[in-house]
Parts: sequence; C-alpha cells; structure tokens
Amino acid sequence: MLAMSSEWGRIDEAGTVFVRTADGERVVGSWQAGDAEAGLAYYTRRFDDLQTEVNLLAKRLESGAGDPKATKSQAMTLHASLPTVAAVGDLASLDSQLVDLITAADAKMGEQAEAREAARAEAIAKKEALAAEAETIAESSTQWKAAGDRLRAIVEEWKLIKGIDRKTDDALWKRFAAARDAFGKRRGSHFAHLDTERDAAKGIKEKLVARAEELSSSEDWRETAAALKQLMTEWKAAPRTNRNTEDALWKRFRAAQDAFFERRSGVFAERDAEQTQNLKEKEAIIAEAAALDLSNPRQAQVALRDLQEKLESLGHVPRDAMQRVESRMRAAEQRVRDALDAEWKRGASESNPFLAQLKERLAEAEAKLARAQASGDPQRIAKAEAEVDRRKALIPD
Repeated sequence: MLAMSSEWGRIDEAGTVFVRTADGERVVGSWQAGDAEAGLAYYTRRFDDLQTEVNLLAKRLESGAGDPKATKSQAMTLHASLPTVAAVGDLASLDSQLVDLITAADAKMGEQAEAREAARAEAIAKKEALAAEAETIAESSTQWKAAGDRLRAIVEEWKLIKGIDRKTDDALWKRFAAARDAFGKRRGSHFAHLDTERDAAKGIKEKLVARAEELSSSEDWRETAAALKQLMTEWKAAPRTNRNTEDALWKRFRAAQDAFFERRSGVFAERDAEQTQNLKEKEAIIAEAAALDLSNPRQAQVALRDLQEKLESLGHVPRDAMQRVESRMRAAEQRVRDALDAEWKRGASESNPFLAQLKERLAEAEAKLARAQASGDPQRIAKAEAEVDRRKALIPD
C-alpha cells in the first residue's frame, strides 16, 4: 500500500492511520480494506459526522429546541471522547467548539432557572394577592352574594396559577381557606341574626294584619279609614320578613283594607267623584314614574320612592281602574329595577378581573374569526367560529 497524507492526518505503507494534533501525531486506526485514499476518506468522514453532530447540537440549543441539560451532557461526552476518537480532522477546532457549546448550555440552563424563578415569584405574587383579597372580604364585606360569588371565582383563578412549590402553595391556600371559612361564619351569623329579626317582623305584621281584618267589617267610615291609614304607616315603618311571608301577609293586609274601602265606596256613591279625582292623580304620578330619567338609576330610584309614597297616600280609585293602575305602576317600578340591575351587573363585570380576561380572550377569538372570514378558507373559518363559541360559553350571562 502506498502512503498518503492530508492536512489533518496520514496513512503509512503498513495501513496505520494517524491524526495530527497540537501534541503531535496519534494513531487512530488501521486500514487494510483498500487503497490509502479510501482509508483516509473513511476516517475523515467519521470526523465530519462528529462535526455535524456538534453543529446540530449547537443549532438546536440556539433555537431553543434543544434541552440545555441534555445538550451539555452530550457535548461533555463528545469532548471526553476526543483524545481517543478514531477520526481524522481538525480536532483542536472541534474541541474549542465543544467547550463553547458546554459554556452556552450552562448559560441557557442559568437563563431557564432564572425564568422559572421569575415565574414562580409571579405566581406567588398572584396567589398572595388573591389570598389578601379573600382576607379583606372575610373581614369587612357585607355584600353577601357578590362576595360569595367572588370567593368561588377566586378558587377558579387559583387553579390556573401554576409553578409554585408545594410548601409555599399549601401555606397560601391555608390563608385563603381560613379567610373563606371566616367569611362563611360571619355570613352565617348575619343571616341567623336576620332570621331572628324577620321572625320579630313577622310577629309585628301579623298583629297589623289581624287589626286590619278586624277593622275591615267596621261601618265607622271616617275613624276606620284613619285607623287603616295609620296601620299602613306602621306597616311601612315595620321591618321586612322573608319574601314569601311578606307577600302573603301583605295580600291579607291589603285584602282587609280593600274590603273596607270597597264597602265604603258602595255605601257612599257620592265618593265616586273623589275616586275619579284620585284616579287622575294616580295616573299623573304613574306617568311621571314611567317617564323617569334612567341615566342615573339611583336618582331614579329615589324619585320613584317619592312617587310611590305619593301614590300610596292617595285614596281609592274606581274599582274597574285599580288593576290597570297597579299594572302600569308595576311596569314603571320594573323599569327602574331593570336599570338598577343593569348598573349593578356592569359594576360587577368591571370589578371582576377574571371575567375581564375572559372577555379579552373572546375579543381575540372574534378578531381571528374576522381574519379567517377575510381569507375565505372554510377550514379556518370553521375553526375560528368554534373558538368564538367556546369563549362565549365561558362568559356567564
């Protein structure tokens, strides 16, 4: 066999393959399968394969596709093999590249550790804020339904926050759970007290109803009418009981009053003129109530209460007009209640960061749908429509 050499190695006549390094030549193998040129090419290709592997590791690390820890391990293994590797090429350059790759992998690992720590700190801060909010609610909130809803929403937000170590997360959860329990106890105490007050209110109004029912059969028109009006004043001043009981007692109370005043109206036909005037005045009040400006629902509510008091202060109207008058007034009252409900819902939505985030995601989905529709691609449109529907379903009515 004829000897052959290149820039980085050679094969002697016996087929022994050498690689040139900074420390001199080193035997890397033996070639007996053909001419020297083929043997040298074989060992050069082995070096090229190593070079390709190193380049790929470096590119994957730089692009973020490669795991820094795994990259470092592979690079260190390759670096450790260089003194004995059976390949012909610029081993010194490859050594330098591997050292740089190991350093870069260490840097990436450091960046990842910093990012993880930053994410952990951010997650902790978010949960601390939620725990603090729950503690504030537990300490002072008297908006029982809204506060209860908010505590339930906090639980859902809590589940979305990840990346906190178990010990810290458990400690924060204990804070939140303790605040939630404290709120529950305070709310329970409040409603227990409220039940006691409602029981007392029920007793007061049952007495008023019993008195009204006694008076309903009286024929002492003037004195009884005054007494019934006084009972109405006392009814308004009395505390409210629960809704069902309140409504039932109110129906009995009004029925007793109506029974008396209807009998009085039958006896005193001359009162028709007065009742007709009452009707005109009530219709004017109801018209005023129906026309209240709702741009400020709170002011409208105050004005409505004044109108309601004025309406209640008036006497009876003709029997055939009573239902119509009450129906119109209920419609005017409902109009104000609807405006108040809308204002409350707007305030609740604006104060709820989780709901605001859901609406923001919906807006993004709708923007994607608009772009998909502009593209004319049916698959994109269908996918975007499905995402919009999914986002809408997450937002409570």
